[in-house]
Amino acid sequence: MKVKKIRLLHNPNLAIGSLLATILFGIMLFGSSFIPHDPFQIDMGNRLQQASSVHWFGTDQLGRDIFSRIVYGAKLTIGLGLLSIILAIGIGVPIGLFSGYIGGRIDAVFMRMIDGILAFPDFILAIAIAGILGPNLTNIVIAIILVRWITYARVVRSLVLVEKEKEYILVSKISHSSTWKTIRMHLFPQVLPEVIAMAAIDIGKVILMISALSYIGLGAQAPIPEWGAMLNDGRGYFQVVPSLMIYPGLAIMITVLTCNLLGDGLKDHFDIRKGSDKR
Repeated sequence: MKVKKIRLLHNPNLAIGSLLATILFGIMLFGSSFIPHDPFQIDMGNRLQQASSVHWFGTDQLGRDIFSRIVYGAKLTIGLGLLSIILAIGIGVPIGLFSGYIGGRIDAVFMRMIDGILAFPDFILAIAIAGILGPNLTNIVIAIILVRWITYARVVRSLVLVEKEKEYILVSKISHSSTWKTIRMHLFPQVLPEVIAMAAIDIGKVILMISALSYIGLGAQAPIPEWGAMLNDGRGYFQVVPSLMIYPGLAIMITVLTCNLLGDGLKDHFDIRKGSDKR
């Protein structure tokens, strides 16, 4: 326990990122149960109100409580980001493991396909896929998965190419361990820390992508209170009531910052652990 506390003290990014992530995760899971107002209730008599004791962040152009919509939207924006990354990892990591370990024609086919897709920027490709599939949250998740699994497959493959030349993998081959057993028992634990650290940062990138796609009309549709869609809704009222865009913008910024702090902290943590193991 003392070792863990010392590491946390020397790793403020991990400590702060973990605290903020815990708070955001709690809001995502339980926030909608404690919101003061119905996030979908329209009240034209209270439209564009300033912050008050009744409406903590004010109201939007339809009289809906902004605070309630932001808290409710956390489970959409953050939840969809987590879901997209988990599914992308579930596709990309196994492909990277088997492609890197087996090699040969299978590896060549996957790498040519991945290189071809990586020729296009992530966001542009996601826009194209979401535009073809149609504007809704399900199609955004599909578009992001199709874009992001490639990165995990490529990174994991590069790690496996290094690891499979080491002595412990050669011993596993000599002992006639199956391909599946070697990957599961030896290679997967080696690449897992890198994948975790990478995913922590990637969640922030995906949340930005989800919000951006909703902002341009390819994601959440009215009246769904997704943060990017809220930015789009408040765009026409920015000069009159800037809080319509400021609050969802701050929510996105804090979430992305949390992911970056957590990812950087995890990278430092895993580097320290690997270094101590070597010593």
